Amino acid sequence: MIFAPMSLVLARVMLDTDLLSAGPWIFGRQVLDDRERPVDGSIVEVYDGSDRFIGHGLYNRRSDIRVRLLTRGKKSDLRNPRDFLLKTLSAADRLRRKTLKLESHTDAYRIAHAEGDDLPGLIVDRLGHVLVCEHHALGFWNLRADVEWALNQLYPGFEVVHRVPTSAAKSEGFEPDEPPRDVGEVRITENEVTIPVKPGVGHKTGYFCDQRDNRLKVARLAEGADVLDMCTNTGGFALQCKRLGARSVRAVDLDEVVLERARKAAEINRLEIEFLHADGFNVFRNVRTQRERPNLIILDPHKLIRGRADDEEGLRRYHDWNTLALEAVRPGGIVATFSCSGALELPAFLGILFQSARRAGRTIRLLETLGAGPDHPQRPDFSRSRYLKGAILAVD
Repeated sequence: MIFAPMSLVLARVMLDTDLLSAGPWIFGRQVLDDRERPVDGSIVEVYDGSDRFIGHGLYNRRSDIRVRLLTRGKKSDLRNPRDFLLKTLSAADRLRRKTLKLESHTDAYRIAHAEGDDLPGLIVDRLGHVLVCEHHALGFWNLRADVEWALNQLYPGFEVVHRVPTSAAKSEGFEPDEPPRDVGEVRITENEVTIPVKPGVGHKTGYFCDQRDNRLKVARLAEGADVLDMCTNTGGFALQCKRLGARSVRAVDLDEVVLERARKAAEINRLEIEFLHADGFNVFRNVRTQRERPNLIILDPHKLIRGRADDEEGLRRYHDWNTLALEAVRPGGIVATFSCSGALELPAFLGILFQSARRAGRTIRLLETLGAGPDHPQRPDFSRSRYLKGAILAVD
């Protein structure tokens, strides 16, 4: 661990203003003085331009996000990092298990949602008997033993996996000094469906817990319908649609690994689903020319906008995906479409959908907007925590 006993003074970081911006991120341009040269990944004390104490944060000179604020309170709040982590993770866990009662219908949910739970840079998902910690900040990676200790107090006997996404390692300027543990395949249960997953492997933590409620909501529209689930990943939407009475379900993905896991899930649950390993654009182009088109299409692509460098290309791809989906759906049908790009806010996403409808020559009515489940809480002052957005469209 990088933390010395608290008899040693934590390094100070002074801002260039008395006005602290909304949200927990402090960028390098906002820092007036960090001449004490804090160790990258360490906890620092943050002061405003008038030298008044603001709070504690995780420091990293290698990142555009110079400081991620953990507290805005007393200097004693981080006297013991383990106590802070246990207190904060306990509050987050209590929301999921006591208030939301998620364990009554699933053993796969998000325990800690980074900024939304005042742990900026740390995500923790429960996947069965495994807890997956996804570190988006060097500071939390350095604290991983303390994070694991705190989680062991809340979930005794559970296995803990730590991983660093490639994008986070690049933006934080470090390479993890140990690979994620391989705990093999586990089976999770979500709304009466059993799904095999590999914790810490593949996209995100190994499973998309954020779509749990949306999968059920969309599936309730599937009774008697012909469904096309595009970018199905491990088959979450497809499985729920078939379980709730869809006449037929076709699930498409370009990733053979996740598609094989989706096939296995269908077998486990005895659900008849057609899985297709193919490029979704080509599938849409073929479907739109067919006489019998699907009357429910689900479109849930991977993150298409990761930063300013691919902003224009990502927007173009969202336009293209949604235009094709709207062309392919049967008149009188439904399209449920999603974006998980945090840089694309809901009004802009809805604008893309209406522009795509004009391109497709279709009339759409917005029935409902969707977001991540309540185990992914949002900060009102930090729009990026509202990364997942979706819309249910009636198409004529």
